[in-house]
Amino acid sequence: MPIHPLEPLSASEVQRAVQLLKGFSDFTETTRIISISLREPDKSFVYEWNGSDGSERQAEAVLFDNAQNRAFTARLNLSTSQILEWKAAPANSQPTLSMDEQVECEQAVLASEAFRTALHKHYGITDTSLVMVDIWSAGNYGTEEDSTRRLTRPLCFLRSDRTDNGYARPIEGIRPVVDLNTMKVIRVEEFGEWPLPPLPGNYASDRVLNQRTDIKPLEIAQPGGPSFTLDGRRLQWQNWNFVVGFNAREGLTIHDVRYCDQGRNRPILYRASLTEMVVPYGDPRPTQVRKNAFDVGEYGMGMCANSLKFGCDCVGHIAYLDANLCDSRGGALTIENAICIHEEDYGILWKHTDRRLPDSPEVRRSRRLVVSSISTVENYEYGFFWYFYQDGNIQFEIKLTGILSLGSVREGEQPKHGTVIAPLLYAPNHQHFFNVRLDFGIDGVTNTVQRIDVVGDVVDENNSFENAFSAQATNLITENDAKAHLNLETARTWKIVNPTVRNAMGAPVGYKFFPGDNAFPLASSNAWWRRRARFVDHHVWVTPYQEDERYAAGDFPNQSSGGDGLNRWTESNRSIENRDVVFWYTFGHTHIPRPEDYPVMPTAYIGFLLKPNGFFDLNPANDVPPSKPAKNGTHCSKC
Repeated sequence: MPIHPLEPLSASEVQRAVQLLKGFSDFTETTRIISISLREPDKSFVYEWNGSDGSERQAEAVLFDNAQNRAFTARLNLSTSQILEWKAAPANSQPTLSMDEQVECEQAVLASEAFRTALHKHYGITDTSLVMVDIWSAGNYGTEEDSTRRLTRPLCFLRSDRTDNGYARPIEGIRPVVDLNTMKVIRVEEFGEWPLPPLPGNYASDRVLNQRTDIKPLEIAQPGGPSFTLDGRRLQWQNWNFVVGFNAREGLTIHDVRYCDQGRNRPILYRASLTEMVVPYGDPRPTQVRKNAFDVGEYGMGMCANSLKFGCDCVGHIAYLDANLCDSRGGALTIENAICIHEEDYGILWKHTDRRLPDSPEVRRSRRLVVSSISTVENYEYGFFWYFYQDGNIQFEIKLTGILSLGSVREGEQPKHGTVIAPLLYAPNHQHFFNVRLDFGIDGVTNTVQRIDVVGDVVDENNSFENAFSAQATNLITENDAKAHLNLETARTWKIVNPTVRNAMGAPVGYKFFPGDNAFPLASSNAWWRRRARFVDHHVWVTPYQEDERYAAGDFPNQSSGGDGLNRWTESNRSIENRDVVFWYTFGHTHIPRPEDYPVMPTAYIGFLLKPNGFFDLNPANDVPPSKPAKNGTHCSKC
């Protein structure tokens, strides 16, 4: 059976692309392959695809030549074994840091004589075997080297043994700077004398004593198997069907989401992905001031994906999908079980008890389909969870956990910009900002976005009890109209409608976007990191669909001087009414650390919800049957 044209590249296709690249004359011994991913076909082809004809498979690659300090992009036709395009990126563009570079960078620091000298000078340490080095992107702070060299500024820590939590002992006083093109430490910046925190901060099960003994088993069983079916990367569950994608930069992606409504396979969402995220820290001290990370554009969320384990990351009847990638030298890299698919009970779907019929209450249990992936970017973990519901809802949730990025404090110091969480150890204040790209296709590509504000009526003879309020919809005509923030005072939401398709009531069909928790950036709008992350300037952006507008901070945010991405694209203030539109949502989490976040953080949650709003003629979950009889013989409808 032909694969869906939006399914990600297989392992063999990735290797076919590697061989094509290595056979090209401009590919040299100093060229690294940063990523290889599917080049998605035109939308028109996908919408017209009949499910039987095979499609031409193309790939796109990002490369970097260390000798030239130059990035390249390539387009390949895997069906005909041709390189269709090999193009140099704009000068000084730095692509994401490859996994190989992260390993090689740590080795370079530990082998550096300058680093060893500084380590001995400040801490009396001569043995580097227990030093832990986290690669940190260098950013851009206006210096010539920031724009002309491929740099990192690693953070270093000291373990007490091989499996110790090294983050508990930050080496605050020294910062190596590494040129990744030469893979050498070019200098070690020194910041005076800082103590090593004295206490361990371990969390592993074999190091935590007196664990709880009163937890009884909680088991999830599906004796009949799951309700979903998986054909390659095509997933079908209840009335939903879509394609599960994955790539090195964005990680988990969702494609061609449709809902079968009374025999009609109706499109809703063409593509959904995390396009960028930035973690800015709020401590101005010299040892901390440069800390910020663009985890998608600088590290690659897919490259950092975990291999998930049954019974820990996911529970129930699980289906897993692997991620097929390659390392920077072209070697096959498979992340097994990178994506987890399962079902969850989700409480009450709907219920009503008629007091006149006390023996016949009606209640239905809700279940949801979960498609998830988890990535570790050095100290932090990010879980990405797409939920699909029986009532037509779609939810995206990010789960933040892992370990705080920590620093040292001196005896008696109470830092203004962070929290002391253990003796001589503190966690700086920081924020997380995510940007998600939602390429809608509500019953087709002719869509309009409306901003919905709920406002009270004026007090006049028509509102004599002063109780009236209504929802006011504003059609967004241009890109500048669309730039907006959340507004709690008006319960602001957004609605994506198709004016050319009407529901049973004669209104345009649509889906409503409900934001969840959010935040505003607390750094100055002129802060160095914000110059590269203009997507945080507004919670919502809307653009007309353009194939090459994919990442909110632009194609190469690593060490960029800023100005690319959403801010640049929307300068022309293009029309977005009754068009193929893309909805971009920026959402943030402000983290003022607590002692309870140490040594490992309990999970925090952030995300958004899409709900049908006039898309269906009535509750699409009205046809969900009662649960099967329980052991006592009762149905869920007669609990």
